[in-house]
Amino acid sequence: MTARPPFVLDVSRLVSRIGTGPLTGIDRVEAEWLGHLQGKPHLLLCRVRRGQALLPPAAGPAILRWISGDMTGLPSRAGWRDRLARRNTAPARAEAALRRMATTVAPASGRGIEAAARASLTDDAVYLNVGHSNLSRDLLANLADLRPAVMIHDTIPLDHPEFTRQGQSERFRNRLIAALSLSSTIIAISEATADRIALWRGRLAVTARPKIVTAHIGTRLSAADPAAVPPEIDLQHPLFVTLGTIEPRKNHTLLLEVWDRLSESLPAGQVPRLLIVGRRGWENRQVFERLDRLPAGGPITELSGLGDAAVAAILERSHALLMPSLAEGFGLPLTEAAGRGIAILCTDLPSTRELLGDYPTYLPADSPAKWVEQVTALAAQGPLRKTPLASRSWERHFRQIEQAVMPEHDEKQDLVVEGGNSTGI
Repeated sequence: MTARPPFVLDVSRLVSRIGTGPLTGIDRVEAEWLGHLQGKPHLLLCRVRRGQALLPPAAGPAILRWISGDMTGLPSRAGWRDRLARRNTAPARAEAALRRMATTVAPASGRGIEAAARASLTDDAVYLNVGHSNLSRDLLANLADLRPAVMIHDTIPLDHPEFTRQGQSERFRNRLIAALSLSSTIIAISEATADRIALWRGRLAVTARPKIVTAHIGTRLSAADPAAVPPEIDLQHPLFVTLGTIEPRKNHTLLLEVWDRLSESLPAGQVPRLLIVGRRGWENRQVFERLDRLPAGGPITELSGLGDAAVAAILERSHALLMPSLAEGFGLPLTEAAGRGIAILCTDLPSTRELLGDYPTYLPADSPAKWVEQVTALAAQGPLRKTPLASRSWERHFRQIEQAVMPEHDEKQDLVVEGGNSTGI
């Protein structure tokens, strides 16, 4: 028996994100796992058109290169369907390249993948899915002997269907039922999420009892590069930043109202800057219309497509990170800001309390006046630097999962792992 099990890592989400811009939080988790497995026994699984491709370890460096923006090794042209649709063709070209590298291409149900994986890996191999993608009942059933371990980042589509795209809540419900019914291990990235998973298992009447393991994801602090910041951004003027996809649950409406009030009460030259950093999401038409009407040179700037070095530079110069979210499963921007000693104004959510304790200043999600008060006070002084919170280690996260999925733990109802927990409830 190996000290750590070999994994069959699902990279379907990561491949679908090639060429689409900066990685989201879930993307980063999949990328961290892919990087971690380099040099260790493993295989990769990727959903391709009408099938599943089992990939050798050599595919990993290529995928990591492509998601970094280096498209070396991709076919020069995509298929006619993708060209006709005028969509981003990089994922389709990556699929074509990966098909050529695949050791096995199976039907979408994954029939035959398990046997092919077992021919290359030891008997304790585990199928690992950390990306909320490629989670079908048929696939998980056909990979049962690989003891699937599935990461659930949050249950927001069920907790708050009003914050999701049409049909997403039902799709997530089906994926969660499949994961709970057919996985050996469910991985939550916060204890708050683990509690919600257990709650929904009861509500969905799932009788299976996989282990539910809490393993906080790591935080990697990128080096700041002020030269990477767009030249129109004045880093010397008091500024605040909010990070993340512009979607309903992030509550950008509150921040726009706060800055309307600041603009009404302060001379134009004294209004602090608000940088809204993130791509536009979905179901947020009113916010998008307000952003489209922002005057050039005004106090609010929308920025998308920034690299990690530019985001780090903006964070380090900011007076505070503002996160008035209505729901979160983890919140990587929060842990990144806390790791740099940046002040944080945010809503009081269970996952935030769990991760950051009393570090942030907690404010109501529906009280612009209190946010105006805090922003005004912070803007009046230089950027406040707090004692940074120690960043959680990715290595500890990997070790927790490797320990939790080992076969000798399968019969235990309670497993304590460093920095997290596991329960068979």
